[in-house]
Amino acid sequence: MPFGAAMLAQGGVRFRLWAPAAKTVDVVIGSRARRMQSAPGGWHELIERDAGAGTLYQYRIDGGQLVPDPASRFQPRDVDGPSEVIDPSRYPWKDAGWRSRPWGEAVIYELHVGTFTPEGTYRAAISKLGHLAEHGITAIELMPLSDFAGRRNWGYDGVLPYAPDSAYGRPEDLEALVEAAHAAGLMVFLDVVYNHFGPKGNYLGLYAPPFFTERHKTPWGAAIDFANDVVRQYFVHNALYWLEEYHFDGLRFDAVHAIHDDSPRHILEEIRDAVPARKHLVLENDANQARFVGPGKYNAQWNDDSHHAYHVLATGEADGYYVAYADAPARHLARCLAEGFAYQGERSPFTHAPRGEKSSALPPSCFVDFLQNHDQIGNRALGERLTMLADPKKLKALTAIQLLAPSPPLIFMGEEWGCRQPFLFFCDFDGELGEAVRKGRRAEFSRFAGFTGEIPDPLAQSTFQASVLDWPKADHVWLAHYKHLLTLRQSHIVPLDCGPGRYRMLGERAFQVTWDKLMLIANCGDEPVAVQDKPSAKPLWSNGAPGGAWTVNWWLNSDPGS
Repeated sequence: MPFGAAMLAQGGVRFRLWAPAAKTVDVVIGSRARRMQSAPGGWHELIERDAGAGTLYQYRIDGGQLVPDPASRFQPRDVDGPSEVIDPSRYPWKDAGWRSRPWGEAVIYELHVGTFTPEGTYRAAISKLGHLAEHGITAIELMPLSDFAGRRNWGYDGVLPYAPDSAYGRPEDLEALVEAAHAAGLMVFLDVVYNHFGPKGNYLGLYAPPFFTERHKTPWGAAIDFANDVVRQYFVHNALYWLEEYHFDGLRFDAVHAIHDDSPRHILEEIRDAVPARKHLVLENDANQARFVGPGKYNAQWNDDSHHAYHVLATGEADGYYVAYADAPARHLARCLAEGFAYQGERSPFTHAPRGEKSSALPPSCFVDFLQNHDQIGNRALGERLTMLADPKKLKALTAIQLLAPSPPLIFMGEEWGCRQPFLFFCDFDGELGEAVRKGRRAEFSRFAGFTGEIPDPLAQSTFQASVLDWPKADHVWLAHYKHLLTLRQSHIVPLDCGPGRYRMLGERAFQVTWDKLMLIANCGDEPVAVQDKPSAKPLWSNGAPGGAWTVNWWLNSDPGS
């Protein structure tokens, strides 16, 4: 890795920093400072023979500001403190026999380490892995871990992408979590944020202003200049770092529509080509750019379209972006199940502009479907889960569609046991920044006609605490529902390896979707519909006669042409 502090085989540490705007850079260890040697291209380098694993160090820019290493592997005293030299070869890995799992087996469980258990640590999360494996989960996806300012954060305000946040434990604790997950048969994915840096603790602009560009804007801060080769390599190596040093099975890339790249070769393509094919890579892309997904490309994309259709069917809500699905939510869902995106270039009533690209030739494995996730719960004013918004009968019917459909399902932590707690937006900023966050959240929800109340203070410890899972309240009826469906999925759906499907509407809220040897007939409405020509195939799951109100029927079809 060309960045950061590297342990040397012969002893000592090589420190390397890209600081093209700095005249001088010193490595500061305790009360001692040593000048780094300037090298072409804005690099500064020093070999320190007396440094080793555990050494705390900072960089001093032009004799003034002390800054952490932007490629720090650990920040024991938060983002403004010194970085710690980590020896990546020191952990005694015991997962040499782990070969990951095929993407087609993925049942993903998104979790936030800090609120997943009362302790909120990597080590504490290990105690829940057996529960997840027993109930049909095959992969956990950790919300971003890159070091952020303060003790509480969703993770999307990270400023040191190589440093797992110390709020959850040390690097060896994270390695132990990954190792334990593999021992339980679970893949581990990590959510990474390459579209912006958080608002506190990012010093790159001081000594490396070419890291950013004014040519583009993001909703969250300065746009990263991916036309710069050093910047590109910083993120390519970051992806490889998590996959190699921490043995992650894959990555989920946050909001790639906000990654602006003027290069002939998009940074996403460069990362995909650098990563071994056995590793799974998933995108979140609000632009629905199908061009990045498919064989030889990214494994899949989060499918917001299907979520929005599910949500409108479950709740009847039509605020904000749900307006684009409120006209025909069942038709939108049917198209998602069969073809991937609901919007494949059509004009969206929400943005009043074309949305998405043609996805109908892609298999269902390219689309991660979910009824809930951190965004869709936590970005509500009160952080309500669907258990607080929807009738249980409707929710269980929609769950039966999601978990038995060929697309890989994603479940948000606690969803499998009917959690009724909120997942709220929280952070730990202070001063003017903290107050700006408070005001921004209030302003965001003031635009919604149906909301007139106060929102929980995002900076309060109580807001964070309200989001910590209360495991003793697990509803065993919900658990049994999820376990049964996921058992059917692994036994009957995964082996089918479905291609693109076909759909037809049977009524305003009823539809049929067929893939190769699998068929679904669902009525997501309160009124029964007539279903002609019921299939003679083998029933897989049903909660009532086809066409009844809120009924879901799955069949395994022995004749792909029928």
